[in-house]
Formats: sequence, structure tokens, C-alpha cells
Amino acid sequence: MAGAASALFLLDIKGRVLIWRDYRGDVSAAQAERFFTKFIEKEGDPQSQDPVVYDNGVSYMFVQHNNIYLMIASRQNCNAASLLLFLHRVIDVFKHYFEELEEESLRDNFVVVYELLDEIMDFGFPQFTEAKILSEFIKTDAYRMEVTQRPPMAVTNAVSWRSEGIQFKKNEVFLDVVESVNILVNSNGQIIRSDVVGALKMRTYLSGMPECKLGLNDRVLLEAQGRTTKGKSIDLDDIKFHQCVRLARFENDRTISFIPPDGAFDLMTYRLSTQVKPLIWVEAQVENHSRSRIEFTVKARSQYKERSTATNVEIELPVPADATNPNVRTSMGSAAYAPERDALVWKVKSFPGNKEYMLRAEFMLPSITAEEAVPERRAPIRVKFEIPYFTVSGIQAYKCNFPISGHQKLSTGEYSD
Repeated sequence: MAGAASALFLLDIKGRVLIWRDYRGDVSAAQAERFFTKFIEKEGDPQSQDPVVYDNGVSYMFVQHNNIYLMIASRQNCNAASLLLFLHRVIDVFKHYFEELEEESLRDNFVVVYELLDEIMDFGFPQFTEAKILSEFIKTDAYRMEVTQRPPMAVTNAVSWRSEGIQFKKNEVFLDVVESVNILVNSNGQIIRSDVVGALKMRTYLSGMPECKLGLNDRVLLEAQGRTTKGKSIDLDDIKFHQCVRLARFENDRTISFIPPDGAFDLMTYRLSTQVKPLIWVEAQVENHSRSRIEFTVKARSQYKERSTATNVEIELPVPADATNPNVRTSMGSAAYAPERDALVWKVKSFPGNKEYMLRAEFMLPSITAEEAVPERRAPIRVKFEIPYFTVSGIQAYKCNFPISGHQKLSTGEYSD
């Protein structure tokens, strides 16, 4: 980080300072409160504005959570993105202690808030934001008188996300690959936009300080080693690791080496900009009858293998805003008219591979329109689903030195009519 923060402020919805911590003594609370109040009055809703503002030699970075603003002020040339990420981590810490972060919870626990602000930042530099470790030596009961407790080794250790001395009778690791695929298809069947967003979610129950390694079917790694896999290799984009991963090791040989936190965490998130075939293809035919009745014929076809089954399938079919008296028939599942969304929602609990289901719906149109009226612009058909034990990207884990158990799934698709 190029520069340090001068102070951290917690303000109410009107921009008045509730709690603040001065780290460098070059920004006053009155100065920050006066600026922020002026900013709210001038710009309106701060959520619609840039989160970084420069005024009179001071940079202000803020985020809003419920009825609270968290703001950092700095007179130095600091890394704004790092400090904004730090504010989001501060929100997570407060929510760990107070369940819900709002003005009332801050007023009721201001002693604990000041203790946390002293630990998570030192002289304007972020230090430690792991809520589980902080809770080991900062107790929420501020009225309890106890002997001064030494901070756990995790605070001063290089492995700040894991406590020492953890023991389990049975060592277990669960690895879940969860992917979300977003596809936009036009009425001609051409894919306009397609991307996959995924995460490697882990739950670890391991004793001591275990060293874990994990390899993926990454194209860069396989080409460097001159190896091939039974499946396809993938190009990972926009990779984000948990802080436990040794980045230098990954850059050298593309191996994910880490000492995991205890419990559940996201080991890695990634994005793939790749052409994906819609797994559930939806075709809709719309017929208008005498401007007083409209009829829909919808076909939904699964385009994956029979051994896979989609669950919680939800197809949202847009209908005219003045549609009434629905008459719906389906070959599978149930359909209901949702007037608040101007849509007909078709739900199928289980959708096996290589299957096709149909829906027919008829609506009355009581409104009168002009002969030369512009055709109503239709919203896209939206399809949401989940497929357990299936990943659209084909990502695979191998070369693991720990037992793996878990599942893989993907969800969410979007298509136009």
C-alpha cells in the first residue's frame, strides 16, 4: 500500500460521526463530518456516486451498510481499492460480533468497537481482519473483568487465519465446485453473451497445521509439463485466491499450496469467458387472437446427458401487463401467473437429461389498442436451474494430498424469446 489511512469513521445515515478512530492525527472528526454532510446534500444518494472523493487534500473512501456509513480519510497517496476492501472486511468482523451491523448495535457495543478498531488497523495500515481469531481474545461482554489474556499466536504468526493446537479425531476435507453460468440468447438462437463464474468451496476439519496441495486441469500448467488429461483443459480468468494460498508457488508451477483455515471458506473464485451451449433450451411461440386473447406454446428441452438431472428448474415467461384470466396446462411441473412480475412462472422439480416438456397458456387481453400502435417490447425468457455433480467448465481437481468429498453444481441461465 503506497500510503496509510489517517482515520476511520462510522457515521449515521445523516453523515454525523458516531465512532471514529484517529490513527495519524491529520484529519479531524469535524472536518470529515462537515465534508460528508455537504456531500450528501449536494450529490443525493451516495450509493449512486463514486466511493472515492478527493477534497482539500484529503481522500475520502466510504461504503454504506444498512443505516451506517464506514469511511476512511487519508492525506497520503493510498491504494483506494485496498482500503475499500478493508472496509468490507470490517463489516464482516462487526457482523460476526453483533449479528447485524446498524446504528443501534454500534451504540450498544461501542467499547468492543474501539477494541476492534485498535486491533484491525495500526498507524493507518490494515493489520488483521479474521473475525474467528479476533473473537478468541476480544470478548463481546465488555463488563466482564478477567485477567489480561494474551493474544493467540495466530495474531502474530504468519498463518493469521488459523489457530494453533486444533485437534480432530477424524481428519476430513470437503471440496465443492459451484459454478454459475450466465447465457443470453437472441430469438434466432445465437448466443450473444456467455460466461461462467465459479468457486472452489472447502470445509476442512484437520488437526495441527496441515500443508495441503491441489492441482487443476489448467491449460497453462499442462502445456508447461507436456501432459494431457482424459478430459479437457481450461483457461482460468480473473482468479482470486483466499489469503492462505501461497501465490509465489502458484506463479511458479501453478500448484495451489496452502494451510487451510478451520471450517468453511472459499479457496478460489474464477471466471471463464467461453462459449457455452444452453443446457435447457426454451422455445416459445406467441399467437395473438383478435387483440383480445393471446396464446403461448412453450417447449423446454434439456441438452445434457441422461445421467444428469436438473433440479429446481424455474422458467419465467413474460406476458403482457394487462393479461388476465390465465388458463395453463403443462406436461410436467406446475405453472402460476405472477402479476407483480408480469410473468408466467413454470416450475419443474426434476428435469432429466434428453427430455422435452411443454406448456400451453392462454390469457385474455381486455385493453384496447390503436391499429398503428407500436408493438410491445418483450422481456427475455429467464431460466434458472441447478445440476448437482456437474460443472459446465469441466474443471477437475487432481494431485491432492488430502481426502476429497463433495459435489459440483451449476445454476442460473438466461434466454431471450
